[in-house]
Amino acid sequence: MHKTSASPLAVIYAGLLVYASLYPFSDWRYQGIVPWGFLTSPWPKYWTGFDVAVNVLGYMPLGFLLVLSALRSARAWHAVILATLMAGVLSLTMESLQSYLPARVASNVDLGLNVLGAWLGAWMAWALERLGFIDRWSRFRARWFVPDARGGLVLLALWPLALLFPAAVPFGLGQVLERLETALADALHDTPFLDWLPVRDIELQPLVPGGELVCVMLGVLIPCLLGYCIIRSVARRALAVLLVFAFGVASSALSAALSYGPAHAWAWFGVPVRVGMLAAMVLLTLLLWLPRRASAALVLLALGVYLSLLNQAPASPYFAQTLSTWEQGQFIRFHGLAQWLGWLWPYAALVYVLTQVAGHDPE
Repeated sequence: MHKTSASPLAVIYAGLLVYASLYPFSDWRYQGIVPWGFLTSPWPKYWTGFDVAVNVLGYMPLGFLLVLSALRSARAWHAVILATLMAGVLSLTMESLQSYLPARVASNVDLGLNVLGAWLGAWMAWALERLGFIDRWSRFRARWFVPDARGGLVLLALWPLALLFPAAVPFGLGQVLERLETALADALHDTPFLDWLPVRDIELQPLVPGGELVCVMLGVLIPCLLGYCIIRSVARRALAVLLVFAFGVASSALSAALSYGPAHAWAWFGVPVRVGMLAAMVLLTLLLWLPRRASAALVLLALGVYLSLLNQAPASPYFAQTLSTWEQGQFIRFHGLAQWLGWLWPYAALVYVLTQVAGHDPE
């Protein structure tokens, strides 16, 4: 029996909730109150429907994934209780730690809404199991994918979410070098270790349209080739390519709409992007019959070129302004979720494919 993809997804999602709950991780201090003091505090006088929705919806996927993870080893209603308790403990821990962060406010209402969201998500998974949808998914997965496809499925499921974080280049994930250098320089300021950092003779140069075209092409090619590594038949590979394109375009449009306004949802869809996507489609069509081991090798090659090109280019000032919008205000709750996915997805894919190639023959 294959391993469920819900377990790693639940762990990843819990980590993202921790990040979103404790961001910005600065100015930790004891404020003269016990961490659990918020439990007996009066209800807040001011709240919005957005706050209620975020707290409920934010924990629903966690409850859902925890139940799916436990269904193979526990009764359904036991799994619901266990998932709700685990999510409640996580929320209680996060709210308690927020008492040490001046920028965050611990709230008993938030705790209750988080538990409610996890409970609703858990019962949703229970209902799907009772209706037979979980068994149908298992049979569907067995027909479509190789037995050891869990890591690839997790990566493909996370790819559209990673695209929600603004990217300097459409489909350009993993562009971290410039921000990493800045963060290291700030951390080592006024220390002798600052001199250890390498100094570039030439500043990072913006991507020319041709370079942007190649990055877009590889940005779409990589998740599709990752799918080729785990999908059984040629016809199903072709359908998966169409789905990847559809989800990629939809996520990029949504990201642009959130960042610049609905009127600019398609501002990113310029000539280099269209040509790059067309080139990717042609290549993927030619590679439909590629063996799985060769697909894995191409993923590694594409990731190397892709990350090298992206990290040799700087972020534009306009893009930096967009990031500052995401890092505060209305996007603060989504900042950690999308940012870390956008930064780390290509490197996680690199590690996954390397382990698959080194671990066994994917044929």
